[in-house]
Amino acid sequence: MAEPLWSAEAGGGVYRSRDPVRNLRLRVCIQRVTAAGPLPPQAAPAPSGGVELPALCARAAHGAAGRPPAEEERAEVGWQQKLFSQFEVDLYQNESACQTPLDRQYHEEILKLEKAGGRKNHRIFTYTDHDRFTNLEEHCQKVTDSDCEMPSYLAERMANVRRRRQDRKPLEASSLKSKIITWEPSEEFIKNNHVINTPVQTMYIMGDLGPYGKLGQREYEYVLCTIKVDSNGVITVKPDFTGSKGAYWIELGGQKRELWKYTIENASVQVQQEEEEREQRVFRDLYSRHREYLSSLVGSEFEMTLPGTLRLFVNGEVVSAQGYEYDNLYVHFFLELPKHWSSPAFQQLSGVTQTCATKTVGWDNVAYFCYPFTLEMFFTQEDESEDCLPQWPVLYFEVLSLDFWQRYRVEGYGSLVLPASPAVGPFCPTWNPRLTTSLTSSRSKGDSFSAGCVAGACSVENPGNQ
Repeated sequence: MAEPLWSAEAGGGVYRSRDPVRNLRLRVCIQRVTAAGPLPPQAAPAPSGGVELPALCARAAHGAAGRPPAEEERAEVGWQQKLFSQFEVDLYQNESACQTPLDRQYHEEILKLEKAGGRKNHRIFTYTDHDRFTNLEEHCQKVTDSDCEMPSYLAERMANVRRRRQDRKPLEASSLKSKIITWEPSEEFIKNNHVINTPVQTMYIMGDLGPYGKLGQREYEYVLCTIKVDSNGVITVKPDFTGSKGAYWIELGGQKRELWKYTIENASVQVQQEEEEREQRVFRDLYSRHREYLSSLVGSEFEMTLPGTLRLFVNGEVVSAQGYEYDNLYVHFFLELPKHWSSPAFQQLSGVTQTCATKTVGWDNVAYFCYPFTLEMFFTQEDESEDCLPQWPVLYFEVLSLDFWQRYRVEGYGSLVLPASPAVGPFCPTWNPRLTTSLTSSRSKGDSFSAGCVAGACSVENPGNQ
């Protein structure tokens, strides 16, 4: 049966690993098949009256065994392992061509390789995350396969983003000076920052598919595999590992139209069972220590709410009062708890603000109290079959004024249902009781005299107390 060959443009595979990425290793095998025809030679049907299938297989095996070393090569590559190509060897051998510190480092490594007998790889080489090819490949990458593609604004912005992981941590001083939030971003700022910038490290496994004896020509360099690893441990391999689906193929242009096939295998060392168990114990120990550390921060006095009970905390503030007739205002308030509501014994359900003089703001006289208060209460539903919603507690207010003789008068009454969610500035209107015309004139005169002399005014009392 013919061996299926897959295009190198096949989809990639995405993996996730908690192990250090330095343990990743890949095994690549590349082989020149023959000049390309309408069908690969393995898949082409045998002509009628031709050679039998056993003889054809024997001939193919004999041809593979007698293949020159330049037409077949195997290499095992680690993560960010640098394998030099013939072009790089010829370039970095000349010290005058080295411009950057990385170029001078490659120059020294190539000299060491030459002293050790030369490089072992011929066709398979790599480009790491720091090489120029990686930056150019990401910048010139196309979105479609059209030759007349015009990059969009988003594609240009994404191409300019350097998706690199910075190993050096920023200094504390510089991090404190940087703005975490930009409250008034400009349109240019929004355009420049509206891109995905996930830190990614990239590595390319390349193949030099040039003619034998003429290696090192850039037009014969082809990408065999692209590996990307982000900071979350996600590994993207394109094309995916060969596995059981067969080798990938690359067809060269030109007159000969040569056909190459290659395979990609995961050569990472598998973790032994003892090492895996030891690693799991280390993780459990680490997690337990971190949990103990968090528990020490929270403390052991954290009080839990009883099952089936709603615990409500209210942190409020009496901010101001405005629109009243007299000066030197103060507010008396208390909380009414409906049915099934309760409060701790130490909780005070009422309070009185300080006396505050008014200030003219616009057309109104405003008294600013800024009086904070805290309330704590519980709701317990005794009968779970009740479908009715619980009544919410209500705050009652009494606004009073104080004159020069330390006499008080009622300025208004009001009520406010506690909001079910945090709210800022709920307005509480008040009302003031007045005498009706059905009362006798003597009663009206007596109330006016009382209000003027002893500051007695109309007030509201509980009818049940009479």
